[in-house]
Amino acid sequence: MTRSHPVNTPSVSIVIPVYNEQDGLASLFAQLYPVLDALGCSYELLLIDDGSRDRSAALLREQYQRRPDVTRVVLLAGNFGQHNAILAGFERARGNMLITLDADLQNPPHEIPRLVEQINAGHDYVGTVRTGRQDSLWRVLPSRLLNVLRERTTRIHITDQGCMLRAYGRNVVDAINDCPEMNTFIPALGYLFARSPVEIPVAHAEREAGESKYSLYSLLRLNFDLMTGFSIVPLQIYSVLGVSISLLSLLFVVYMGIRRLVIGPEVEGVFTLFGIAFFLIGVVLAGVGLLGEYVGRIYAQVRARPRYRIQAVLSGPQSADTPLDAP
Repeated sequence: MTRSHPVNTPSVSIVIPVYNEQDGLASLFAQLYPVLDALGCSYELLLIDDGSRDRSAALLREQYQRRPDVTRVVLLAGNFGQHNAILAGFERARGNMLITLDADLQNPPHEIPRLVEQINAGHDYVGTVRTGRQDSLWRVLPSRLLNVLRERTTRIHITDQGCMLRAYGRNVVDAINDCPEMNTFIPALGYLFARSPVEIPVAHAEREAGESKYSLYSLLRLNFDLMTGFSIVPLQIYSVLGVSISLLSLLFVVYMGIRRLVIGPEVEGVFTLFGIAFFLIGVVLAGVGLLGEYVGRIYAQVRARPRYRIQAVLSGPQSADTPLDAP
């Protein structure tokens, strides 16, 4: 893969993935550019369209034509997912610090200067925790439960993993770009590579327009990817569970054998044995599924397919970007 070679290096790169956000983009731009212009340092804005099916790509083209001096647009050739879209931005970002932001304005752009201050203070990873969260209860409670489960199974300590408003130092982004893995979770990788991480509270608002792109299943899938991608603890837990059940089963067989010798054969215990058998079958199937998850990740990795493909890159003369495919 040939990386782009920047002519100028801005201080800050803002990376925003976009997928079917046509109704909220005007409001995003109206709030975002004044904040960036007031930073007092050079910046660039990378807008990554993740195969939108509405007019989002056309609106991004129009915005590039309005501000070609600081705006760059990457159009992906399909829907490859939020994190792959961000990786496409990371590959082309030139700033000394990078900030990711969702396009739905749930994290207001006016929080960006606070993240810049933290990077300038010496931190190379700035996580955020949403205060006054506006999500529904069915989104908040599962998120908290999965956070607890993740922290018990990995070394990743992220209070609010669903908030994409985060800042990364150039050293962290370079390390992320060097990772060839197919399935990844960018905030977790950033935390893993950071020397001086920090978290700060940020405001949270309702979506300006449209609907969330994450269903409950998608959130569960994301958390499962996170746990299996950064830890083998689930396999170890299952191994311990299997040994424990085997020992208990052995003790039960010994007990049933002694009982048969003392009392004689009994018919009443048949349903108990059926219940135990079904329970053990369920445990075995769960283990097969867990092993299949890890094997599936290995299968996806050895195929070495591109994580994303580029359809077009809109960039001004200040950058030597060339359309390219992901590693």
